[in-house]
Amino acid sequence: MISITLPDGAVRQFPAPVSVHDVAASIGPGLAKAALAGKVDGKVVDTSYVVDRDAKLAILTDKDAEGLEVIRHSTAHLLAYAVKELFPDAQVTIGPVIEDGFYYDFSYQRPFTPEDLAAIEARMAELARKDEPVVRSEMPRDDAVKFFEGMGEHYKAEIIASIPTNEPISLYREGAFIDLCRGPHVPSTGKLKVFKLMKVAGAYWRGDSRNEMLQRIYGTAWAKKEELDAYLHRIEEAEKRDHRKLGRQLDLFHTQDEAPGMVFWHPKGWSIWQQVEQYMRRIYQDHGYQEVKAPQILDRTLWERSGHWQNFKDNMFTTESEKRDFAVKPMNCPGHVLIFNAGLRSYRELPLRYGEFGACHRNEPSGALHGIMRVRAFTQDDGHIFCTEEQIQSECVAFNRVALAVYRDFGFTDVAIKIALRPEQRLGDDATWDRAEDALRNALRECGVAWQELPGEGAFYGPKIEYHLKDSIGRSWQCGTMQVDFQMPGRLGAEYVAADDTRQVPVMLHRAIVGSLERFIGMLLEHYAGALPLWLAPQQAVVLAITDRSAVYAQKIVGALRAAGFRAAADLRNEKINYKIREQSLQKLPYQLIVGDKEQQADTVAVRTRGGEDLGAMSLDALLERLRTETADRR
Repeated sequence: MISITLPDGAVRQFPAPVSVHDVAASIGPGLAKAALAGKVDGKVVDTSYVVDRDAKLAILTDKDAEGLEVIRHSTAHLLAYAVKELFPDAQVTIGPVIEDGFYYDFSYQRPFTPEDLAAIEARMAELARKDEPVVRSEMPRDDAVKFFEGMGEHYKAEIIASIPTNEPISLYREGAFIDLCRGPHVPSTGKLKVFKLMKVAGAYWRGDSRNEMLQRIYGTAWAKKEELDAYLHRIEEAEKRDHRKLGRQLDLFHTQDEAPGMVFWHPKGWSIWQQVEQYMRRIYQDHGYQEVKAPQILDRTLWERSGHWQNFKDNMFTTESEKRDFAVKPMNCPGHVLIFNAGLRSYRELPLRYGEFGACHRNEPSGALHGIMRVRAFTQDDGHIFCTEEQIQSECVAFNRVALAVYRDFGFTDVAIKIALRPEQRLGDDATWDRAEDALRNALRECGVAWQELPGEGAFYGPKIEYHLKDSIGRSWQCGTMQVDFQMPGRLGAEYVAADDTRQVPVMLHRAIVGSLERFIGMLLEHYAGALPLWLAPQQAVVLAITDRSAVYAQKIVGALRAAGFRAAADLRNEKINYKIREQSLQKLPYQLIVGDKEQQADTVAVRTRGGEDLGAMSLDALLERLRTETADRR
């Protein structure tokens, strides 16, 4: 007998090996019809998979996140199927699942056009309606190479040839189309009902610029049409909120080829930067951090001792002087260890918290650069805490509370917390990693928050807590981190005098709340669609003079606002007031203050909000009180 344990703890017994589909059918016909895949002892498999031992089994449907991933994976293959039907000379390469969708790369003699995409999508719908079974089979590696070479699929043959000889090759057939794939897939094409092709882009074969440029077709797939519609709405909103477009429209910043991946900040953009930096500086000061500044360029030997040279060299900018190799710092941590090492430290000084708005440079591939979100030169609100192992938990608890409060102030209230665990390539032994990972779990447990664990995604020197912020249109952004590091302090010779007069190596906690200021400002611009709250807005009010007679009075109001600490300017142009109001509205300023003869005589201003609400006449004192209250509330 084979015992199958279901997620609710129920156990079903079968006299012989049984497929995932048959288990679902034994539960009910509705589940058998809805089943997309199974999860056997934690591994996602096809519904045709035969369970031949006692096991835990979950039936995956389109209500499960893993079920949706199977839908997307299968839709990528449906895309390749349709392309081969319409363009038989096209060669297929790879087609993985990505966030919210999938892509497939093709080699073809001419660029695919928008009309081609429409035709491919229509053919995909036809193939899905045929409800053709998706059938898995296996083939020896060398036979599979010959098989795909015989079909003229040279890229597939090359992929298979790189697989070890003794590893079986799994293939999936649907109708006339057969593809190399590990799976799993939906049981038939009829399960694929809600999808859309999005765009075509270029992609080098195997990501190497020395190879052929392929055509990458992107698509998205969902369980329900309403989910697709919501996603397309998010995409439309995201295009409107694109920080690069807003940067030009609001005159905040620009990038250009003379400094690829680096930002030219304009006055208004730099004003936003300063609001973020000064706010974070106050957070540092209020929570016991001492601000420091480390050099930009450090000797290669330091980076070798820290482990960065071996693990991160390809992303570092290097230089040479007087026959010595140097690297422009890609992160701030080694410099902070050297500051710690500059004096003899006592356990009484711990925890010792350093903070730096540290400028870093990383040699990101040009194709990965994206406005101010992904750059080569960036500044972090970086901090490092030197502490004992016993202090890790309390420091992580305190950091978690501060980080969540900061995100609320910036308008992010939906925050997912994750722990990234040990990667395959790492420093230190498993026992040390066990202690570091448990310290993070215990800290979050004490905070009473839920978290998700991400196996294999920690830094090479330690595990980390990640904070993922959901913005106003539902996108998630990975932002702050808290990382436990048992490795780098010892590698760089850090030590303190313990209570028993012995020399001990401190634990180093790497922490950032907003992370890269460039990226965080880009997030803020897209979250608020450029309409930043009053306390962050680069210009908080504009005073519009109706006629030249009010120009002096307008400047007086501007002077009073500036004296009170607000960022204001006057619009004294010889234009009609309605024209000025419309044009200034495009700048998304929180307040427009309109002054004419009537306001001048009454010593008031007519106040309009960014949303177009007319607040009527208001005295200067009343206006200042409103601005102070709104700024303090950070609404």
